[in-house]
Amino acid sequence: MIFFQRGGGLPRGFFFPALMLLVCPLWGISDLELLRQADSLASYMDTDFSAEYTIIQEKPGQGRTKTVAGVFRRDARETYVIVIMEPVISKGQGYLKQGKTLWFYDPESRRFNSTSSQERFQNTNARNSDFTRSTLAHDYRIVSGGDAMLGRLKCRLLSLEAVTNGMTYPKMKIWISEDGLVRKTEDYSLSGQLLRTSAVADYYRIGNRYIPKQILLVDALRGAVINGAFINERTQISINKPSFRKVADSVFSKTFLETVTH
Repeated sequence: MIFFQRGGGLPRGFFFPALMLLVCPLWGISDLELLRQADSLASYMDTDFSAEYTIIQEKPGQGRTKTVAGVFRRDARETYVIVIMEPVISKGQGYLKQGKTLWFYDPESRRFNSTSSQERFQNTNARNSDFTRSTLAHDYRIVSGGDAMLGRLKCRLLSLEAVTNGMTYPKMKIWISEDGLVRKTEDYSLSGQLLRTSAVADYYRIGNRYIPKQILLVDALRGAVINGAFINERTQISINKPSFRKVADSVFSKTFLETVTH
């Protein structure tokens, strides 16, 4: 587990393991080109993607909860399906994203309800928008950029502002390492209030594609005072069994969610 200090900063002595990637340094390109490359490494436009996500939510004073979900993405069609497998009380719940429309399926009522990409995923610190392809270069404009160290990694730190009102976070800061991979983000409100910090310590490499092994999300506002110290809520997402095999077309449908657990 990676622990953050209050306010979302990285603790003293924290470092990311180096990735053995045969890529050239990126500082010779513009910040916009760098952001576009970061998007491309986090999106799979030429193939389907599926994996098992284990999501551990920690609420100070309340303990941990565990959610396991199957995630299926077809980025070229801007669609995904998520099926909840654990806990038992939530088993069979699901999400279907088709373009800008996102549906939540409740197996008890057998009804689909429209929801938002900005909503919390299963009441964790993750948002529904965290499970789709990356479109930062399209959704944000770069306000500023500069070199920065993140532990032992040399990064480019970009400050971003959303170009539309539909983004989950109006402002962001993003750390991109020399290999073009996103290592840390800070999400802000329109007024500049820090809302959430995320970090990716390591990636799988499958061919020329990269998938985060774990993503740590720390809520800057939600938490509890324990023994006189404020402890932030946090969510750790572990991505297991990643695959780029083709997913059946029938998976990306309401019918699949209605029948997958029956």
